[in-house]
Amino acid sequence: MSFETISVVGLGYIGLPTAAMFASRKKKVIGVDVSQHAVDTINRGEIHIVEPDLDMLVSAAVQQGYLKAVLSPEPADAFLIAVPTPFKPSKEGEIPEPDLSYIKAASEAIAPVLKKGDLVILESTSPVGATETMAEWLSELRKDLSFPQTAGETADINIAHCPERVLPGQVVTELVQNDRVIGGMSKRCSERSVELYRTFVMGECVVTNARTAEMAKLTENSSRDVQIAFANELSIICDRLDINVWELISLSNRHPRVNILQPGPGVGGHCIAVDPWFIVSKTPELARIIHTARKVNDSKPEWVLEKVKIAIAEFLNRNPSKTARDVTITCYGLAFKPDIDDLRESPALNIAEKIAAIHSGNVLAVEPNIAELSIDKIKLVTLEESLVKADIHVMLVDHQQFKKIKLNDGLIVDTKGIW
Repeated sequence: MSFETISVVGLGYIGLPTAAMFASRKKKVIGVDVSQHAVDTINRGEIHIVEPDLDMLVSAAVQQGYLKAVLSPEPADAFLIAVPTPFKPSKEGEIPEPDLSYIKAASEAIAPVLKKGDLVILESTSPVGATETMAEWLSELRKDLSFPQTAGETADINIAHCPERVLPGQVVTELVQNDRVIGGMSKRCSERSVELYRTFVMGECVVTNARTAEMAKLTENSSRDVQIAFANELSIICDRLDINVWELISLSNRHPRVNILQPGPGVGGHCIAVDPWFIVSKTPELARIIHTARKVNDSKPEWVLEKVKIAIAEFLNRNPSKTARDVTITCYGLAFKPDIDDLRESPALNIAEKIAAIHSGNVLAVEPNIAELSIDKIKLVTLEESLVKADIHVMLVDHQQFKKIKLNDGLIVDTKGIW
């Protein structure tokens, strides 16, 4: 086997599970992260994120000497880059553009330790062309080595794109079982990437080119975004027409060729809420449906906020002796999806913050998957406390704990249809 030492750059929700999976197969893994806290935590055999079963994998890998975390890259046979690709700052109404500065920083970090025969794989979700851009950056930094954009099959360094496609909360299982789309910049790049992932991947490794691999990930999440936008738009229409949208969808889905998704307070996370913009920013005049879906889903939190304002007004109408300052609102769930701790791009968190900004009374939040919350005017409380204190209950994330609750008092704004 040509890969005895593997480096994973970026030890977040994807990088750390990937590093742990390689280490579980008795490969020496060097994890790299800019966070001293993350590095120290991992080197103690602990984890700094919430993901089922990951703690056991990391603990075993560190104790057995197969996994260590460092702040700066060290020599390895393969480098997997799993760093964020956020947006550049943009004004309201502008199409956000992807920020590749983290990928560039990772490239600059690994360049000094590259040697002939190494493989570099970009796993970060990226706009089309990002892998080729990364290859150019590396080529400029290491003029003593050849790269596939100029040397093709005989390149000293092999480069490929292989997007992650796992579900938070099921990452450990899906890393092993899911198919992988592998886009090498040459046939040799793809072959070596397949060899690497076969270390633990049980699913099929499907080979294509780098641009198609990049677009595959964006397409998967854009498809989901469009489908969710349909459900979210339908929920707004049904509210106007006094129709229970969840009953309607259940009835419609009885058709053998219909599968409408469930509406919610918006779309969040580091994938579905982000990836479609990579397509729109690249081809704004062509991506009309994708762009419209993004706008529908991004506007849903504002619609929820209006429902909360109506609930406040209704409470005050029922209790004329009270003022808005006397009204306590509880937001149930802050994560971007059920049963995880990930707050990235979370519409629930966005809604809670907006409620706190406009409401003069108490705003409470119940998020069973996090231990603390440092946001002004929002107090993190237990489920039991919220049920006693809340006048208005705002259901934002359908965590398992919330599905067991039966509310007897208070007004309800339910964006998930569980109450």
